[in-house]
Amino acid sequence: MFESDPVQVVGQRLRALRAARGLSVRELARASDLAFNTISLIERGKMSPTVSTLHKLASALGVHMAYLVTEGSPKNVVFLRCGERAQARSSHVLIESLGTGLPDQKLQILLLTLRPGAHSGPDPIVHVGHEFAFCLEGRVEYRVEGKPYELGSEDSLLFEAHLPHEWRNRYEAPSRLLLIIEAEQGHEIALSRHMESHGEACCVRRRPDAERRPA
Repeated sequence: MFESDPVQVVGQRLRALRAARGLSVRELARASDLAFNTISLIERGKMSPTVSTLHKLASALGVHMAYLVTEGSPKNVVFLRCGERAQARSSHVLIESLGTGLPDQKLQILLLTLRPGAHSGPDPIVHVGHEFAFCLEGRVEYRVEGKPYELGSEDSLLFEAHLPHEWRNRYEAPSRLLLIIEAEQGHEIALSRHMESHGEACCVRRRPDAERRPA
């Protein structure tokens, strides 16, 4: 839960973790393949990091990406109200985390809101583990190894995620998709593969109560 500005939270946690690792900003920049100024701005709460940037920082520091965006210590129980979800968005996709922060968490549970034309990116996605998709509203087309699966409301799809896959809202109405990614190892990589095509336009923030889904 974000009790304070999420951009400030990310900056504070990043600075504290970098210091605990005994790294300078320049050393972290080299390890994460990011610019010195980018890390400096994030640490000072002057920049909202993209999803791809968060993934690079988390990988370089050896932590889950969730550690950088969640206040407090790791928990055994995570309860989130509707307005407390961390978000990433681009022009056509809104991605909301439905639960993260458990020690050694192997699941990524996401709610995707897809505007017409939204898609997972120009290339098929491949990652470790398993993937489960459940269409809540509208329609979404998934392709697994090139085979199309049209998911309507309450349809589901489960598959081994090493198979090349992609998703798209090729219809005229928005759709909402529950996406669960399970991986014994490398689940942050799995998550980033789904987000990387939207990463440069994404930010992490708390959803204001006023922005809750309209009836």
